[in-house]
Amino acid sequence: MTDPEAILPSDLLERFRERAAVHDRENTFPSDDLDELRRIGYLSLLVPTSSGGAGLRLGEVALLQQRLATAAPATALAINMHLIWTGVARQLADRGIDDLAFVLEGAAAGEIFAFGISEAGNDLVLFGSDTAAERRADGGYAFTGTKIFTTLSPVWTQLGLHGLDSGSGDDPKIVYAFLPRSEEAAGRVSIRDDWNTLGMRATQSRTTELHGAVAPPGRVVRHVAPGPQPDPLVFAIFSIFEVLIASVYTGIARRALDLAVACAHQRTSKKTGAQYSDDPDIRWRIADMAIAYDALPPQIAALSEDLDTGVDHGSRWFSLLAGVKHRAVTTAKRVVDEAMLVAGGSSFFARNELSRLYRDVIAGQFHPSDPESAHSTVASAWLGPVTPR
Repeated sequence: MTDPEAILPSDLLERFRERAAVHDRENTFPSDDLDELRRIGYLSLLVPTSSGGAGLRLGEVALLQQRLATAAPATALAINMHLIWTGVARQLADRGIDDLAFVLEGAAAGEIFAFGISEAGNDLVLFGSDTAAERRADGGYAFTGTKIFTTLSPVWTQLGLHGLDSGSGDDPKIVYAFLPRSEEAAGRVSIRDDWNTLGMRATQSRTTELHGAVAPPGRVVRHVAPGPQPDPLVFAIFSIFEVLIASVYTGIARRALDLAVACAHQRTSKKTGAQYSDDPDIRWRIADMAIAYDALPPQIAALSEDLDTGVDHGSRWFSLLAGVKHRAVTTAKRVVDEAMLVAGGSSFFARNELSRLYRDVIAGQFHPSDPESAHSTVASAWLGPVTPR
């Protein structure tokens, strides 16, 4: 197991933490963070050593993402989207599917892969798309539609996305492909400068308009039927996404817990003269936070190991993955709430790190699987599908 401190040393994290406040305040992209991460090989963590990467396993990268998120949650969330695509490519390659070999090679060469799946009002997510995918004579595809929450908008070089090829109407297919950044210069990709949000501001996850943007034949990687189905690409996207999203919010929870502990040792009650760390109510509150947090890293580690080694959880896989993401997000929000109560009124000021964590952690509820989808998935796993009437 790689030592996270060796890859993300404390002095590096402190630089990220100092810059995080600036990027949050000024609503800017963390270019300096990205440069430092690139220099230490972070973009190719999941790329096999045979392809020029670090060859880390998913569990090791999940732990690193937790550590990075303790310093700069938005930076961790932004780089997450690139890591998701490399993780998908790695999972497929480990199973003998080389459709995304170019992603591993590109990441090792410095390419940045972004996630172009989300669409306004499309709660089908991976199982449907409002973006039109039109097949070209050479086997490539032209995509027309609007993607939202396109993280890494200022810097991506390849945009992984999906769209619907309605064909003749009898056999529609969801098409997965990658667009080169050159399509923006060609006028077929337009990125709005519209990212002005409550939290996670440094991700700069801007809206992307596609106007017949062309993915060449070699970058069209899958045609699958709409709706839930067991295609390995769809499963890989869902599984890596849920694990690494859970990791970012677990990192937020850890930082909030650490800040609460520090505040408890620093504050003294005027009423009793005792340190807050000796106050039974504060001790109970922090213990409750720690108990909730302690459940997250082991489950992320266990699911990561199962994904890496090909454990077959069958129909339970989707409920386990949706569940760990939902649990991480809701637990992190609860821990941040409690940390603010321990810290007191100073945490209400925008300059306070807990104030930023409070705003950042809210973003978690909007990532798939959202609370409704997660509960529906888990209910179906345990109760079976709803009986038609």
